[in-house]
Amino acid sequence: MMAHIDHTVTVGTFSLDNETFDVDNNVWVVGDDLECVVIDAPHNVEAILDVIGTRKVQAILVTHAHDDHIRVAPELSEATGAPVLMHPDDMVLWQQTHPGLSPDGELSDKQVIEVGGTELHVLHTPGHAPGSVCFYSPDLGAVFTGDTLFHGGPGATGRSYSDYGTIVDSIADRLLTLPPETLVHTGHGESTTIGSESPQLEEWRKQAR
Repeated sequence: MMAHIDHTVTVGTFSLDNETFDVDNNVWVVGDDLECVVIDAPHNVEAILDVIGTRKVQAILVTHAHDDHIRVAPELSEATGAPVLMHPDDMVLWQQTHPGLSPDGELSDKQVIEVGGTELHVLHTPGHAPGSVCFYSPDLGAVFTGDTLFHGGPGATGRSYSDYGTIVDSIADRLLTLPPETLVHTGHGESTTIGSESPQLEEWRKQAR
């Protein structure tokens, strides 16, 4: 069985720094017909379970710990028996949504997660949040970027625990070095490719100066 990518969109809110916004979040499920991982658990457990189907969930992978990416992670973990894995640098944000509760395990840069006959390589890409990570699958020709890189540029950095210069460096060093045909599957909105975004790097760098 070949590994493949499944996808749904959930609707909810994002809250930080005493402000709340309506958001649509992408949820990506990677695996074969028997097992999978879920990338982010935003707003609606049932919608995610519909995508999972009868597959065993090996892990719930957190791109970063803003509440619109982790709100139902503990509930999804309870429903599937899968551990929630997150980069430890985002604990300060995780605790704002789930005080007194910790993820089940940690993600680290260059870690490799095997699922359904493919590999996901963990890339630590701070900037949008201290513990932001992306997941790169060479076999599938795709990288799952959370809120680090979107169609049209870097994720937002105007809120607590974020930094524009840092996110541009992360994108330049960890993402734009991937093959240009690599699909970029984002945390919100439409997908893009590394090749489509690369020409904008110098403009982003100018804004960081």
